Amino acid sequence: MSDAPLLIRYFQPGEGPRVGVLRGETVHDVSHCFSALVDVFRDSVGDVDGLIAAVSRAADDSTRRFPATALNKSPTPDVPHWLPPVDAQEVWAAGVTYLDSRRARQEEAADGGDVYARVYTAERPEIFFKASAKNTVGPLDAVGIRADSGWNVPEPELALVINPAMEMLGFTIGNDMSSRDIEGANPLYLPQAKVYTASCAVGPGILLAPSNEWPETTIRLLINRAGAEVFSGSIATDQIKRSIPELIDYLGRSNTYPGGVILLTGAGIVPPAEFTLRADDLVSISIDGIGTLQNRVIVV
Repeated sequence: MSDAPLLIRYFQPGEGPRVGVLRGETVHDVSHCFSALVDVFRDSVGDVDGLIAAVSRAADDSTRRFPATALNKSPTPDVPHWLPPVDAQEVWAAGVTYLDSRRARQEEAADGGDVYARVYTAERPEIFFKASAKNTVGPLDAVGIRADSGWNVPEPELALVINPAMEMLGFTIGNDMSSRDIEGANPLYLPQAKVYTASCAVGPGILLAPSNEWPETTIRLLINRAGAEVFSGSIATDQIKRSIPELIDYLGRSNTYPGGVILLTGAGIVPPAEFTLRADDLVSISIDGIGTLQNRVIVV
């Protein structure tokens, strides 16, 4: 998995969004072949392997290369910076796909959470809309916690990257920010707990490695506050209950995604009930083979 191309978006002042391939610590600009990520998603339909080969050739031929560290700045219009690997894609999410997630949902639910116990074992998975590009941020940008919630957590997730034909392109990292007290009060409040300004982070890039099997890797979460660690945890991806074909099948039922789609596959790392995020916390999510997604927390 680590040898696959990592496709990224970045911002260049005076030029706007660009598309690149990250190899080691070097960005190879491939905008001369792919002016937007949606081009990659659409061009891959029916020939994912051919598209990946074309991306690799474009990186080989790139005459614009620079250190990835040049992008390590908070996003402002006057400096180069990372962008989320999303332009015309929606972000959706699957819920209660880990045993620990089921337990946490039952713990927070005002009525005991029987609905979460039932969905964990049900034939149909829980799948819900998470974010448009408008509410999705990239590396080193700020993720939001709701001003009307007192119990907010990050949800670190492996994400599936899927083209308009519902074919796997690869994987990325997602953060499904969640207001646990709002959803816990009533499951019907889930859209308010999950969908709001800066409620989703994705990145640093798309690992172009199509597979119908979960990669053998580990998801790690680290939260720092005022320079000190306040929470950390990890989980192996083999703990995900649902299969990749199963999730893609239900995601595609009675729905289409003309620009492709990102599917977050559930969180298995759950901070303790007494923990909540605060403004200026630093959330870092790492997945072996993909990289690290790091975001500062703001109140929205």
